[in-house]
Amino acid sequence: MTNNKWLPLLLILLALALLIPGLSLPMLSLDAQADKSHFTRATIDMMTDDGDVRGFLGSLSNLMGFNQQQGQVEVFHQSRSILGTIAELLTEGNLLLGLLVGLFAVVIPTAKLLCQAALLFVSGAGANILQRLISAIGKWSMADVFMVAIILSFLAGNAEGRTGKLIHFNATLEPGFWFFTGYCLVAIASNLMMQHKFKGLKL
Repeated sequence: MTNNKWLPLLLILLALALLIPGLSLPMLSLDAQADKSHFTRATIDMMTDDGDVRGFLGSLSNLMGFNQQQGQVEVFHQSRSILGTIAELLTEGNLLLGLLVGLFAVVIPTAKLLCQAALLFVSGAGANILQRLISAIGKWSMADVFMVAIILSFLAGNAEGRTGKLIHFNATLEPGFWFFTGYCLVAIASNLMMQHKFKGLKL
């Protein structure tokens, strides 16, 4: 292998190494908490439509001190990864959306990096085929980033929209997000290097 192949290959391998945890590790952690006293009153309201029963339960709750409880109670906590989100979409019947997310966030980025790595070792007709394939995939080069942004916005916004005033919602970026961000940056660097090495290659 000539020296001018080492750096682009290392960047491609590094991008793949960052992409794997970026897809498999949680990207977003969703956490919802409710005030204990408010949660108690809301639970009583939801238990019955009968005003007398509701009043009795409210008095009983107040007598036992439930309405004066301090602090927060965790309603739910969930972490999401890209692969986990795809699996959940598929199992819940959202086949088309799950396949699209898998295509743009997993298949296309991986295929592009592998084709770039293969291009460093082939010549002639094989190189021409790979260059055309990479150029075709390059038209969708930002779709993975766009898809991940949609996933994060949807998950955070959907959860926040369901909380109302009763539940306090928090969303935290997890390691998967930072690995995926690192993949994006390294992939951009490898793209620029491949363009410089193979003149006319569209990425």
